[in-house]
Amino acid sequence: MREIVLDTETTGFKPDQGDRLVEIGCIELINHLPSGRIFHRYVNPERDMPEDAFRVHGLSEQFLSDKPVFAAVAEELLDFLGDAPLVIHNAAFDIGFLNAELARLKIPGLGMDRAIDTVRIARGKFPGAQVSLDALCRRFNIDNSARTKHGALLDAELLAEVYLELVGGRQQGLSLAGLDSDPQATVPVGAPRGPLRPPRLHMPTEAELAAHATFLSKLKEPLWLKGE
Repeated sequence: MREIVLDTETTGFKPDQGDRLVEIGCIELINHLPSGRIFHRYVNPERDMPEDAFRVHGLSEQFLSDKPVFAAVAEELLDFLGDAPLVIHNAAFDIGFLNAELARLKIPGLGMDRAIDTVRIARGKFPGAQVSLDALCRRFNIDNSARTKHGALLDAELLAEVYLELVGGRQQGLSLAGLDSDPQATVPVGAPRGPLRPPRLHMPTEAELAAHATFLSKLKEPLWLKGE
């Protein structure tokens, strides 16, 4: 099962009022685990950088001035995403910005139906609790000490760990991993613990009965005869 964890950084909150993408970070998951494949690009927003946004992610107008514009990375991004579900923290925000950029290029946008919104999952699991990425990292004891500022790739890496915990932790489902390789692993009740042996006949042989009778004859005042 292929999924993409995705995060973006922007110049603000309103793509319909001129705010633009400045960073895209994606991590490929296979069966909920990182495969090692990533997509990470800084993007020249072709505009100034508001001070409030700069304080959040630390990406200055000067730093981004020599980075590619979105049109130069759009095809590569879409190829990386493919048709995989997108794991996003507050999906409406990131998909809204991506679709605004794609619309400028007259490219069909990404459907919200392919988004797995970890904010919604967290709110369902922990009603009334904080569900920011930092709060979820604290809840699941995920080290986010490197997150002094927002960054798309770092946040995607943290979100991948959070998502794994949200969908059931590192041991998925009810099956127990490692039974074949760990002889001490717990075996489910009723499961065979090794190769089956042929059934043993439990009736004693004539020789066994004779030996037992000889043994009993040597006992003095056996308990089972005292009541006779």
